[in-house]
Formats: sequence, C-alpha cells, structure tokens
Amino acid sequence: MRTVPPRTHAQRSALVVAATALATTAVLALPQAAGAAETSPIGFGSGTTGGGSAPAVTVSTLAAFRTAVTGNTAKVVRVNGLISLSGQVDIGSNTTVLGVGSSSGFTGGGLRIKERTNVVVRNLNISKPVAPADGITVQESTRVWIDHNSFSADRSHDKDHYDGLLDVNHGSDDVTVSWNTFKEHFKGSLVGHSDNNASEDTGRLKVTYHHNHFSNVHSRIPSLRFGTGHFYNNYVNGAETACHSRMGAQMLVEHNVFRNTGVAVTTNRSSDVDGYANLRGNDLGGATTEISRVGSFTTPPYGYSAEPASSVVTSVTSGAGAGKL
Repeated sequence: MRTVPPRTHAQRSALVVAATALATTAVLALPQAAGAAETSPIGFGSGTTGGGSAPAVTVSTLAAFRTAVTGNTAKVVRVNGLISLSGQVDIGSNTTVLGVGSSSGFTGGGLRIKERTNVVVRNLNISKPVAPADGITVQESTRVWIDHNSFSADRSHDKDHYDGLLDVNHGSDDVTVSWNTFKEHFKGSLVGHSDNNASEDTGRLKVTYHHNHFSNVHSRIPSLRFGTGHFYNNYVNGAETACHSRMGAQMLVEHNVFRNTGVAVTTNRSSDVDGYANLRGNDLGGATTEISRVGSFTTPPYGYSAEPASSVVTSVTSGAGAGKL
C-alpha cells in the first residue's frame, strides 16, 4: 500500500487528547485463558457453524479438495499435507475446512469464499499467495470464522508480488478473525477494497479481530473502509502502520500490544474521507497514533472477555497459529 503523509486537521489536537483519555480506560472484563481454543466464534462472526457435525472427509490432493468443498450442503473437509496451487479455490456454504496437524494447508495461492455463508477455516498453513490471489478472500459473504491459521509470505519480493493474506470485501459481513499468525508480508488484511464502493459496503463489513499475532507485516493490520472493526487482544510487532480506519469506518482498538511499530492507529491516511477510532487499554510500546476523528463505536453488540494488555504477548505467542487447537 502506498502510504502518504497524513493531512492536517484544525481540531486534531483536541481529538487526540480525547483519544488518549479513552486509552487509559481500565480493563473490566475477565481475561481469557492463554491459548484458549473456542469451539465457536466470539465477535461479529458468532453463530457461524460451518459444516457442524457432518461426517469429515480427508483429502491430500488439490483435485480431491476442489471436489470436496464444492456445493452448499453441510460438510467438513480435512486437509492432510501441504498442497501447491495457483490462484484460489472456491469454498461452498456450510463448510468447515480444517488442517490436519500443524503443517497442512496451501502454498502459492489461497481460498475464496464468494457469495457464500456459514464457512469455517481453521488450522491451515497458507503461504505465499502470488498476486492476484489472496491467502483467503471473503467476498459478498456472511458468517465466516477464520481461526488458528498461519498466514505468511516473504519480504524479499516486491510488495505487489504477493496479494493480501486475508481480505474481506464487497459487502461481506459478520466475520471473526481469531488466533491466527500473519508473518513476513507487506499487505496484511484489507477490509473494503475501494473508496468508491460505499453503496455495497456501508452498513456491512463488520469484522472482529482478536488474539492474532502480526509479525513483520508492513501495514493493513487491518485497513478498514466503511465498516465496523473490533480489534482487541492482538500482538503487533514490526509494522509501519497497523490499524487504519478510513472512509467513515468505525474502529474500536482495545487491549492490544504494539512493538517496533511506527503508527499503531491512524484515521487520516490514503483516502479522501477519514475514519473514526476509539482506543483504550493498549500498550503502544512507543508507537504514535493519528486520531483525527474519535468514533461512536465503544460497545460491541456481543459478549466477550478482553484480557489486559500485560498478558497479551504470552497468550498470543503460545496460542495463535496452526497446530494450537
């Protein structure tokens, strides 16, 4: 992503003071156990069941996987081994895709959930998705849970050689991204693909990110347009810009840890319209914030337990990623 200098706003100083005050709010929720593996999603994606209790089928080839995930009947597909692919494989509704062990998954491309609902993706290694493929694309879809996966690429290629690790766009809604690792990449997670897509995205793109580890990911952690994002108990290490709220998006950023990060949260970069953000209980680790507009999203419409920032690094490093279920 091309990063441009933030614009100057006449009331910015007062708003930053207000945002700083919010950042000192005390933690009132009980902490979640380190490495906890939920049996169902917490957040906007709650209620997502995927294939539920359908009998599982195990596949180890790309051809078998394509066949197994086709259609919208309830199904559980277990991926055994690392499968090379080019482009993306489309996943049907009412599907659970589950990696076997700690090293199964896909390399070279990724998965696409397009015009579907009720999909779970867990315990996969997804690496080096060559552009234009994302590691996972969620497009025009609802009720999606992305949990305990390991996403990675490398920083030795040009920033556009690989596409996003996890992108959510075209009016998708009710998504939870939990306990994943995102490593060695330029463009982490884009929510809302364009400044010109307000008609499709406004009122949608509600996404929860919790207990994820972003390591040496340059930006888009996440980048959110138009939607509503809840970013809590994540560990970000080695970013230029992390949370980016734009085009009127609302973000609640709470009880996260930032290390070796330039800008932890920004609302006024790269788009014609600023976003909104509320901050509370974060350990910024020396990172700056650029909060031009303090938002109204302060109370998520679901139950959750946010642990204090002081325990986040231990919880996330011990519990996030494939092989931790």
